[in-house]
Amino acid sequence: MLHIHHSFLLQHIHKFLNETWSSRYQKELNPDLLTFLWSVIASIFSLGGLCGALIGGSMAIRLGRKGALLMNNIIAILASILMGISFPTGLFELLIAGRFLIGINSGIGLCVQPLYIGEFAPKHLRGGLAMGTSIFLTGGILTGQIIGLRELLGGEKHWPVLLSSSCIPALAQLLFLPWFPESPRYLLIDRGDELSCAKALKRFHGSSEYRREMEDIQRECFALGGEKPKKPWQLFTDRAVRWQLITVIVMTMGQQLSGINAIYFYATYVFEQAGIVAEKIPYVTLGTGVCECITALSCGLLIDHVGRRCLIIGGYLLMTLWCTVLTFSLTYQELYSWVPYLSMTCVFAFILSFGLGPGGITNTITAELFVQSSRPAAYMIAGTVSWISFFTVGMLFPFIVNGLKQYCFVVFLLECFFVAAFIFLVIPETKNKSFLEIKKEFHKLNFGRHARKKETEIYERRQLQDEFLKISA
Repeated sequence: MLHIHHSFLLQHIHKFLNETWSSRYQKELNPDLLTFLWSVIASIFSLGGLCGALIGGSMAIRLGRKGALLMNNIIAILASILMGISFPTGLFELLIAGRFLIGINSGIGLCVQPLYIGEFAPKHLRGGLAMGTSIFLTGGILTGQIIGLRELLGGEKHWPVLLSSSCIPALAQLLFLPWFPESPRYLLIDRGDELSCAKALKRFHGSSEYRREMEDIQRECFALGGEKPKKPWQLFTDRAVRWQLITVIVMTMGQQLSGINAIYFYATYVFEQAGIVAEKIPYVTLGTGVCECITALSCGLLIDHVGRRCLIIGGYLLMTLWCTVLTFSLTYQELYSWVPYLSMTCVFAFILSFGLGPGGITNTITAELFVQSSRPAAYMIAGTVSWISFFTVGMLFPFIVNGLKQYCFVVFLLECFFVAAFIFLVIPETKNKSFLEIKKEFHKLNFGRHARKKETEIYERRQLQDEFLKISA
């Protein structure tokens, strides 16, 4: 997933639009129309992401997790071809279409990939493996920042190659993913194929360890009682997942509205005030990408030891602190010579805190809060909320900054504190727990005084299930 983030890349695309329009219509491109076309190219990615999120869950159910990922690579390759040939053909419409398709690819990938990883991972390693999505996402952003430098593929002649380089990971996944098994939970619970499930588990966990995972999947299958995958709108009327759904919506919106976009917006200004030459700022910006990679890796190593709650609450509280300090430092930027360096420290500290908490753990928790029949629909809802929030921030953020200036961080610090408080009060620790155990944790919230009766029903069902497993063994 490559974002248009270098100022000189923006200049190249502006020049391409001007030259294409002039050669096609023999007149100069109106500045207002140029701004409109650039806005379409930039924002069409979010629209594609929203469409991808809306269809990602359905693809995961119909094609399987592995099948959906393989099909998604075809979309990425097609998008890369369209963006790559837009410049030599002189058709900026192909660039718009390519951006839309790569947005769809991102929306589907961010929905299906965590599903696949979360379903085959053993519960004691589930957090670390699920963090792989964030690790490779931040690694991809850093790679894009590096190869997008003017000296590499960010030059005037090579920018179409830069935009079409997203086909490389797609081709790699098409080459290697077919050798991996389908999700064992999908095979048994959705397809009812116990033999293929056992084979997949043996490949993932080894012949000596797979039985424990098999029993866990059988318990969940028995508890669901043949329940079919739910549609997104069915989750809104299902009392059994009410607080899980509220949690996912609050966490997803919190991640997008946390102020991370404001930090990147102010980063250039902060670096300039610290005395860094404008031509060198793209190289300093690489430090933000390195920060994200380091924190994603650190989070992956810590998540199954420290736990999800500790990391995500700590991340939001630290972000609240850095927003507070940054508000003061930007306000008194001219007062002392050392204040710009404090602002620069806050930028990097905020990014580190974001990566250690909400940046990586939000997707992991989404997979853990739902059982098999609800999980694809939950990811569709989470993805939709995420992309709408992303688009809304992009539309409203310039007005917020123009109106509040540096005091915009007061809004973000309040939001970060609210989300931290919500997580502390509502979300249980999910480390080393099965999906059924996590579901049980939410019963008191979902059913209130009726929780005891519901728990008795679950206990009786569990007893019958254990007897069934003993007989089948």
